Amino acid sequence: MKTYRVARAARLLGVSDDSVRRWIDQGLLPVTDAVPAEIPGDALAAFALEMAKTPGEPGEHRTSARNTFVGIVTRVQIDGVMAQVDIQSGPHRVVSLMSAEAARELELEVGALATASVKATNVVVEVNGD
Repeated sequence: MKTYRVARAARLLGVSDDSVRRWIDQGLLPVTDAVPAEIPGDALAAFALEMAKTPGEPGEHRTSARNTFVGIVTRVQIDGVMAQVDIQSGPHRVVSLMSAEAARELELEVGALATASVKATNVVVEVNGD
């Protein structure tokens, strides 16, 4: 039977290695006794089919960014060609610097619902489709 290491399974599922490890820890994905642990191909295939059946939130899409913060826009400061957008997500304040054009196209304004995706030193802001 074909088996897959965690990193390969993550690539096939379109998620991070950490997500696959969490699913293993939660008992959602079985592993072999091999070192390093491997996921049986039939179990991975069944899991992938179940993932595909689960509808996401409207406007939701998979991203490679590991840290996403859904929150409310608390400030939009546009100055020339640049904009500063502040998003409050629970106790977290996330600040994004983007082009003024992008802020206008996203129609960012105080009170809007948005998602900040943090990857390396960049903060990517998306507007949630309600």
